[in-house]
Amino acid sequence: MRSGYDRLLMGSPLRRSRVGKAIAAALLVILAFATLVQLVVFTGMPPRLLGVFLRALALSSLLALVPLSILWFLDRRERESPWLFAAAFLWGGLIATALALPFNTAFFKLVDEWLTHHPMLEVILGPEAPLMLVAPISAPIVEEFVKALGVLLLFWLLRPEFDNMRDGLVYGALVGLGFTWYEAALYVVNVYAKIGVAAYGLQLGARYALFGLGGHALFTGLFGASLGFALQTRRRWLRILAPILGLALAIAAHMLNNALPLFATLTRIAAGKPPPESEQIPDIGFFQAFATSSLVQLTIFVPFWLIMAFAVWRSGVWERRVIREELASEIGRSVTPDEYRAIASDRMLRTRRVDREDPEVSAALVNAQNELAFRKRRVRNDGGDPERDSLVAGWREDIRRLRLV
Repeated sequence: MRSGYDRLLMGSPLRRSRVGKAIAAALLVILAFATLVQLVVFTGMPPRLLGVFLRALALSSLLALVPLSILWFLDRRERESPWLFAAAFLWGGLIATALALPFNTAFFKLVDEWLTHHPMLEVILGPEAPLMLVAPISAPIVEEFVKALGVLLLFWLLRPEFDNMRDGLVYGALVGLGFTWYEAALYVVNVYAKIGVAAYGLQLGARYALFGLGGHALFTGLFGASLGFALQTRRRWLRILAPILGLALAIAAHMLNNALPLFATLTRIAAGKPPPESEQIPDIGFFQAFATSSLVQLTIFVPFWLIMAFAVWRSGVWERRVIREELASEIGRSVTPDEYRAIASDRMLRTRRVDREDPEVSAALVNAQNELAFRKRRVRNDGGDPERDSLVAGWREDIRRLRLV
């Protein structure tokens, strides 16, 4: 029987010595660069600002528990390793933010320099003109690429953990949620550094709109879902086109989000009002910011939410169908007749349980059966024979062992 580690790396380029070493070296370079950027950020904060940042990060961590629980529920039919959950979240929070920061800063300086030669734009848009122009262009492209890189690495390096559209959606949303978790604290401290107000309620309420599933979680979730769809479809042209379209949708949604302040300023100017003279912080608390931002996101991002809702629904349908079809031939082997009747009656919001006294063993048994079904379908789609697949045999052995507990 293969260990969990062996199964995780089955088919991974990490198993090939030279390739594995090259990948490990590249990842270490990325990690070292991200660590250096984060150290520069931390060491550049005076103790007063660092205290605000840490308080904001602690509050952001508490708020992140809600969307993490929702994503954990969505992943219930095929539980991913908690370590992979944490890795995806921390890629978004600590690595993607670090990789994006130098590029965003460089582009901001370029636009700032360009505005010195076009002063009328700053007169028209106000003192926040550089940010209004940079935010809809640089951040969506740079940030969506570095977040997508994390999802692609999981897809490429840990293929057995990536089965379908639901997996991609969950991993993408986790990376995006990690980005929100860390970025929210940075925004609190940046505003505090500018005007001396730690707007915890405003910043955290706005960035955790729709229970944290808006913003970055939505953007990168769109890409992840498209990557998962590419994996489960048999059409070659869709395998190529779907991830490209998913990344384009993520960038487009992010651009729309970041362009809202520019649109608001242009609307104000069109109404004959002058642009704001300086950054103004509305005097509103967490719940008001949460409600207002949730309403705005539901209104502005209707097409993207419809795509995401469709992805959640269809991925659930696909999962239940694959489990039902692939485990039909396992009756009397890895599935009892009673268990298969529960499989056949599974529905969208149900979580199947095996009737055992130990709920932990029951959950592990259900997970192993579902993993078996998804692996059989993967092998079949790749043109192989599930009966000759060592991972299929490994899941059957796990099921046999769990019945003896």
